[in-house]
This record gives sequence, C-alpha cells and structure tokens, in this order.
Amino acid sequence: MKIANEPCNGSTVLHVRAERIDAACAVQFKDAVNAQLESCAPRVILDLADVRFVDSSGLGAIVSIYKGQLGHRQIDLCCLSTPVDKVFKLTRMDQVFVIFSDMDTALNGDQAA
Repeated sequence: MKIANEPCNGSTVLHVRAERIDAACAVQFKDAVNAQLESCAPRVILDLADVRFVDSSGLGAIVSIYKGQLGHRQIDLCCLSTPVDKVFKLTRMDQVFVIFSDMDTALNGDQAA
C-alpha cells in the first residue's frame, strides 16, 4: 500500500495509491495512513482519486482513522470516484466526513461537494 505525503497550503495531502481498499488490504491501509499521520499538519486531506473500490472493511478502516484523530487532526476526503462516493452516500458516511469533489476545492477549504 503506497501513501504519498505532500504538504500543501498548511495542510497535508495523503495520496492513496491503490485501486482498492478492501478486506485484503484494509489493515495495511490503516497502518500506512496512521504511520504517515505522525508527521502531518493539523488538517489532513485524504486523496482517494486512484481508489475505485471500497468495501465495508475499507470503509471501516477510513472511519477508524477518522475517529482516531478526533481532537488531534481534521481528516477530510477528496476526489472520490463514483463507486466510492456511492458507498459513502449509501452508508451515510457523507454526513460524517467533509468530502470535496476535487483537490483545488479541498485545498481552498471551499464548500464540500
């Protein structure tokens, strides 16, 4: 699981370089992101542009990361593919996370998509 860390505009962007976050890699994904969070800014944007599939284990890993950072860091999401966006809407996690349609909007902190 490759997570690229990019400081940008006072935030940290974590680019997830994987097509899937599922049961086969959810723990590895969570561990990789949590390892990166140690050196991140107070606001983290999780870039899911490359992710085309998230199952319940992947969603659980993302929620676990979010809950683990409550009070420490703000975790926002951006660039969700249509199938991943549908999972967030179906589970109503789009009501929990701040989700931006694109990176420019996320970096500017404009309204969520």
